[in-house]
Amino acid sequence: MAEQQAQGAVLFADVSGSTKLYETAGDQVAKAAIDECVRIMREQTEGAKGRVIKTMGDEVMSVFPTADAAADAAIEMQSAIADLKPVGNSKIGIRIGFNYGPIVEQADGDIFGDAVNVAARLSHVAVKGQIITARDTVMLMSPMLKSATRKITAIQIKGKAAEVEVYELMWQQSEDMTTLASHKSIYKPKNAKLRILAQGSEVILSAERPSLALGRDASADLVVRERMASRAHGKIERRLDKFILTDHSANGTFITIEGDKEIILRREEFTLRAHGWIAFGQTRATSTDVIEFFCE
Repeated sequence: MAEQQAQGAVLFADVSGSTKLYETAGDQVAKAAIDECVRIMREQTEGAKGRVIKTMGDEVMSVFPTADAAADAAIEMQSAIADLKPVGNSKIGIRIGFNYGPIVEQADGDIFGDAVNVAARLSHVAVKGQIITARDTVMLMSPMLKSATRKITAIQIKGKAAEVEVYELMWQQSEDMTTLASHKSIYKPKNAKLRILAQGSEVILSAERPSLALGRDASADLVVRERMASRAHGKIERRLDKFILTDHSANGTFITIEGDKEIILRREEFTLRAHGWIAFGQTRATSTDVIEFFCE
């Protein structure tokens, strides 16, 4: 079969920090975790009517018929991998770049062309947990997906006369942004609740009360009585059907999911799940104020 020219959305997804993961978790554990990420990326590609072109270690290259299909797959990949358990003390994550444009398909099924070059470059702009694309691709998306993007920078790409405007597709939506929730039924929020037990009291986060500011400051929604905590230590907020804990502190936030090892969050986000405990500024074993939570 001769080479065929076409249009398509090319997507690159790879595991962020895989080299460090091998160093900290060991070869066997790290390989198993990365293999699971690659399996998820392949599965979500096929689920969005895409085709896996090839896998390269911890990276997957796929092609889709439309920009929307690539965006859907990227969102599903990030969401599924965000739900994975930590590997040792590390929360595994992926970075994704995709772009729609001209491609050339070879007889062996491999592809090359402008869309491939731009997508590869965009994937290197992305950081852990991000989905990155270009303005021209955003313009081809449905209104729902388009409104969930924002411009973050412009970059020069070899072979392009003008700079490429870089956009982020925000897959973790805040409660006041319902664009993705109405795009596909799987994004519609469930009646998720987070029950928090703190200092003998119970707090419920839900659609009616979607966020909770944590810290030593008296103005915090939940005042933390722990000397190692920061005045504005962090925040828990509901995004669609998940509850995200964000650390803003100097000494970190210590999270234990029942049955798992304790992990440290430093200026990062973490998706709460199942049942666990949160300590502020020091390990739960020595902390004087620990909150317990239940995802329901």
